[in-house]
Amino acid sequence: MEAVLRNPELGEERWRRLQEEAMRNALYRRVMKEALLSDVAGALGRVHDTVWAAAKPATIGREIITVVPTKEPLVRFPKARLGKAYIVGETAPPEGPERYETTDIRADLEIAAKAEFSQRFIEDASWNVMEHQIAELGRSIAELETEKVYELYNSIADSDLAGGSPLSPETANTLSWNDVVALWSAVKGEDFNPDVLVLHPDQYADLWKDDKFIHSFYWGEQADVSRGILGGLYLGMRIVVSTKCASGTAFAIDSKAAAAMIVQRELITEPYQRPDELLHGCIASERIGLGVLRSRAVAKMTGC
Repeated sequence: MEAVLRNPELGEERWRRLQEEAMRNALYRRVMKEALLSDVAGALGRVHDTVWAAAKPATIGREIITVVPTKEPLVRFPKARLGKAYIVGETAPPEGPERYETTDIRADLEIAAKAEFSQRFIEDASWNVMEHQIAELGRSIAELETEKVYELYNSIADSDLAGGSPLSPETANTLSWNDVVALWSAVKGEDFNPDVLVLHPDQYADLWKDDKFIHSFYWGEQADVSRGILGGLYLGMRIVVSTKCASGTAFAIDSKAAAAMIVQRELITEPYQRPDELLHGCIASERIGLGVLRSRAVAKMTGC
């Protein structure tokens, strides 16, 4: 209910209609029965919780980008150009007011997934079977979201990266501690502060064979091994490990400056049905937008 009411595109009228649709939906009626719920609003909440609980562990992409909730379909990000100091009395001050560049990010990416069941299946299957399929909606949406965030960083032109080009490892097809330092140094050289290192499991395995990496690694309070959010380095970077990162590629990113994800509609679930075919289920969706703000806050290494 809160997810629907907070959304300006939905609101109270949509919440009322959702309850009416759920009452006609065999899946939601089954949820009411299995969970011993007194009304269909509880069934809507139970399905939503099931989807969200499965989505949250897979939202790896949100760990490497700035997330901005919004009620608008477009958000404009102003970026002040770097200023230049001067000695008072020795030279004329710069002419004109401070100038800004802007980057517009539109919420033009809608991600959805649905689960539908025949009425006969709903009548015969155990709730545990259906609950597993419903949970899959959340996992698949979060996984696609992560893919899109990774694609955003991977789409940055080579000449726009920190250092003006992708870096190469000291030893081909192997990521070492020295390579990690080189990635960190490239971002620092652009006056940004890298706070996340994004790796494929293959490259992460390489690092565990390097004593210098092991001695610099610590398990921070925000580590979540099951999600792939691991401890940090004394360089100030947390490590995010995901198969969405291509093997042989590594990124060091200042996630506060490099890019942004605007979230106009957070993950919601709705009844879905095709009564003429005796099909019932639910659909989950979200609406987001992605954009690069400062590409020089991203360093990339290939061939590692």
